[in-house]
Amino acid sequence: MSAPSPRRWAALALIATAQFIVIMDTSIIGVALPRIQQDLGFSQENLSWVFNAYVVAFGGLLLLGGRLSDLLGARRLFSTGWLILLAGSLLAGIAPEVWVELTGRAVQGIGAALIAPSALTLLMMLFGHDPKELTKALALYGAAAPAGGTAGVFLGGLITEYLSWPWVFYINIPIAIAALLATGPLMPATTSTRGSIDVLGTLTVTLGLGTAVYAIVRAPEAGWASAQTWITLAVAAALLIAFVAIQARRREPLMRLSIFRTPNLAAANLTQLLLGGAWIPMWFFLNLYLQQVLGYSAFPSGAALLPMTILIMLGMIVLAPKAIGRFGPKTTTVTGLALLTAGMAWLSLISPDGSFATDVLPASLVAALGMSLAFIPSLGTAISAARPEEGGLASGIVNTSYQVGSALGLAAMTAVAAANGADRLGNLPALTDGFSAAFVGAAAIALAAALLAAATLRTRATAPADDVTASRG
Repeated sequence: MSAPSPRRWAALALIATAQFIVIMDTSIIGVALPRIQQDLGFSQENLSWVFNAYVVAFGGLLLLGGRLSDLLGARRLFSTGWLILLAGSLLAGIAPEVWVELTGRAVQGIGAALIAPSALTLLMMLFGHDPKELTKALALYGAAAPAGGTAGVFLGGLITEYLSWPWVFYINIPIAIAALLATGPLMPATTSTRGSIDVLGTLTVTLGLGTAVYAIVRAPEAGWASAQTWITLAVAAALLIAFVAIQARRREPLMRLSIFRTPNLAAANLTQLLLGGAWIPMWFFLNLYLQQVLGYSAFPSGAALLPMTILIMLGMIVLAPKAIGRFGPKTTTVTGLALLTAGMAWLSLISPDGSFATDVLPASLVAALGMSLAFIPSLGTAISAARPEEGGLASGIVNTSYQVGSALGLAAMTAVAAANGADRLGNLPALTDGFSAAFVGAAAIALAAALLAAATLRTRATAPADDVTASRG
């Protein structure tokens, strides 16, 4: 085994920064959405695509990113991902109209899908020589994710209020340049290997996901009973079925289907999918309620969500590992999902003349506590269920599950909100009814996840807290 790199802790700082940025880019746009909508002319139904364009590209290409990292070398792919993220951030910032904005966000998602798996591979190369150092490195890497989510909400409000919304994208540019300059000196050299890339599988899963989200977002306008809606959904289903068939036949598939026979892996992944489908719509519509109903400007709106995001970070780092150690991952997951359900049901009681202190803060804190307790053990269960040599594949699958759930959940709840009045801008009672309906729908998804986890996750020996924390990557 080669000697450890003397620069490995500096390299870890760069790897943690990568994790921070790819998560921050999902949350930083939330507070800026009303300004983006006003300047570029997004409809209320299509506004969610500013989020979904990133998430669909990110989630749809994560498995390909992991495969390319093995084939082309992690350091090379890490640099390539930063270049693509830089280009997408510039395009999203200068966008003069809707389609350019969405293209920029999709390019950002492609960059993130290359950065995330290669970053974890580089971390394992740098710290795999010493289990104690590896545990510490993985814990710091894992903590970067909730920190990115917290910073994104707060920075989004600060930037939108005192600069302008394009700067929520431009902020990535100097960070990407610094990362590109530091990658060569800090990161270990990696070699490419022989193997094939499942291009057809990548295309079918990404197009299938995107088509499904498009169909759900467009359904309120086209009509749920219309031929357009059902034909589009049928095309999405056909693409996803084709993806499964391709994976079953290929020698070197993007995703080996037999891995789902591993106990707990399929159940934990479905739990993560539903968790993303519940949480992201809540975060999205809470931002809109604060600004479009309560009248908060961008910075106060971001600050209003800070208690919730700080609690999530503390819960993931401190509370969840302790709960797992005492009660086990299954009980902690189910309890967290039950709290998340309760918090979102409480949020559905919002009123047009409500206030932050009574309508938002207590309910959002309950939901945040539930999210932090459910996320870490379900993610850790999915990772630890696989054989050690398949940890990378398991990590890619569970990250994909969460991103897919986020995109589909937001698309579905956007349709629910629009059908209940959220498309009537300026009409506060109608907007509130629409947002309330979205919270009810998200609570129903969280409840389904809780019931599923209770019924399908197997009780087993308590997972080590270090393993759970490490799985956050």
